[in-house]
Formats: sequence, structure tokens, C-alpha cells
Amino acid sequence: MDYALIWYALIGLAVLIYVVLDGFDLGIGVLFPSAHSDNERDMMMNSVAPVWDGNETWLVLGGGGLFAVFPLAYAVVMPALYAPLIIMLLGLILRGVSFEYRFRTKRGKFLWDAAFFLGSLMATLTQGMMLGTLLQGITVEGRAYAGGWFDWLSPFSLFCAFGLLCAYTLLGACWLIMKLPDDLSGRYYAIAKRWGLMMIACIVIASAWLPLSNALVFERWFSFPNVILFLIIPLAAGLCVWQLFASLLKHKPLRAYLFAIALFVLSALGFGVSTFPYLVPFALTYTEVAAPDSSLKFLLVGAVILLPMIIAYSAYSYWVFRGKLKHGEGYH
Repeated sequence: MDYALIWYALIGLAVLIYVVLDGFDLGIGVLFPSAHSDNERDMMMNSVAPVWDGNETWLVLGGGGLFAVFPLAYAVVMPALYAPLIIMLLGLILRGVSFEYRFRTKRGKFLWDAAFFLGSLMATLTQGMMLGTLLQGITVEGRAYAGGWFDWLSPFSLFCAFGLLCAYTLLGACWLIMKLPDDLSGRYYAIAKRWGLMMIACIVIASAWLPLSNALVFERWFSFPNVILFLIIPLAAGLCVWQLFASLLKHKPLRAYLFAIALFVLSALGFGVSTFPYLVPFALTYTEVAAPDSSLKFLLVGAVILLPMIIAYSAYSYWVFRGKLKHGEGYH
């Protein structure tokens, strides 16, 4: 049994779940300044109050799992991403602090509103930059990072940062349509359409930019018979785009939210197709950076026990707090 491959899939799944779940509340933070009133901002935060900290469990699982299961990948990737990673963590800390403090002050509420927006923006943009850095590849020599301090800051990584900003904001808008009262949620249909169009444009441009700038990725996607096999991904993405906008036009927010998530899943599949079997693109494969099989088996036992528990309590919290908010209820 290929335990390293199993862990490759589990770490990828944890990161994908984090991006989907924390993406919508980061998107709400980005949309925060567009709220028309302080009451609307209260309700935006109340819509994620029961779940936002649980969403970040998956970030801990992804990062901690990478350290434990693929230690060499952790040692190589972290030096390449120290700066954006630190900025992301500072942004998440700023979000968490502002989330608690803004409900406990009146005169300084505007400061914590700004902090919530700034923290969300910092976390979103740096996650996009890290994604772009991984997609364009990391310079490795002798199983160690050999690039510069600012290799993460490139035109492609900046473009990916903007693309992820569009994607998270789309998720946030779809979430607010589902959760806010009808008198507040209506205008978010137009916001979701606008950010959705920008996200789709970014996906199309990135899908052309990456293979044209990387011969390995180009060969992976366009060599025969891969070009036929992988054609299902853009076709499925086109179907999801159609259903996303059809759902927004017909005012079916849950369907729109689910098809937006489906676009994230298909984008993750595209990332996997472009980089597999490399865990440090395009230098070290998952087998080269994995811990010994004995460690992988031991950790897998814990994952088999804990993952269903995490999924169960996360699903239960979403089920308990389902439905639209009412004016005057929520976190105080």
C-alpha cells in the first residue's frame, strides 16, 4: 500500500476543505466595507460566528500534517513562503481579535471593522500568492530551497492573489444571500455575479498562463491521450459556470453556493493534474519527501479516527445554525 500517496490525498483534501470553508468568511470580511449600515455588518459577522473558528481547524490539519508526514517538503517550502505565511497568520490573528472586540465596544467599533476587513484582505491575498508561487515552481538544489527572499512576489503570484480574492468574495456573497434576511440579501445577487465574472476570467487566464510558461505543465495537459482524458475538467467547469449564473438569476442561493464550491473543487483537480506527483513543484515528488512508512501508518491510524469526528462536529454545527438570520439575533 502506498501510504505516502494516501497522505498526499489527505493533505490535499484538508487544504481544499479549508479553502472552501474559510473562503466564504474571508470573503465576508472583504465585503465588510460595502455594508450599508452597522446593523448589516453585525449580521454579516453573526452569520459566521458559530463556524468561523472551526473552519480554521482544517488549516491546522493541513499545516501540521505536512510537517509530520512530509517533513522534507515542509523544510523546503516554508523558507520559500515565510513572508506571505507570516502576513497570512497576522491577518488571521487580526480577524480573530477584531471579531471578539467589535461586539464589546461602541466608540471604537469602526477600528475593529477596519481590522476585520484588513485581516481578511491580508489572509486572502497572501494565500493567493502562495498558491501562485507553488504553481510556478520552487527553486531547489540539493534537497533544499535555493531561491531568493522574494521569489513569492511575481506577476503570476500577484495575479493568483487577485483571482483568489475574486473567488472568496463570490463565496462570501453567496453565503450572505443564504444567511441574511431578505431585506438585506437582495443586493448581494449583483455582487456575486460581478465577482463571479471576474473569478471566471481569472481562471481562464491562469489556465492559459501556466501551461504556456511551464513546458512540463503544457505536456501534461496537451499531450495525447491526456488532452482527451483531462478535457472533462474544463467541460465540467463550463457546466458549473452555467449553473452558477443560472442559479443567481433564478434566485436560488444554495444552488449558486454549491456550484461555486464545485468550481473550487475543479480548480483543485486542475492544480493536482498540473503538479502531480510533485509535492514541491516541480522539484521533489511526494515519495521523495515522505516520512518512513512506519510513521505514515501510525499517523494514518489517528487520522482515520479523528477525521470523521472533525467532519461530524463541523457538519453538526452547520446543521444546527442553518437557515436565515433574523434581525436582533446572533453573537453579542
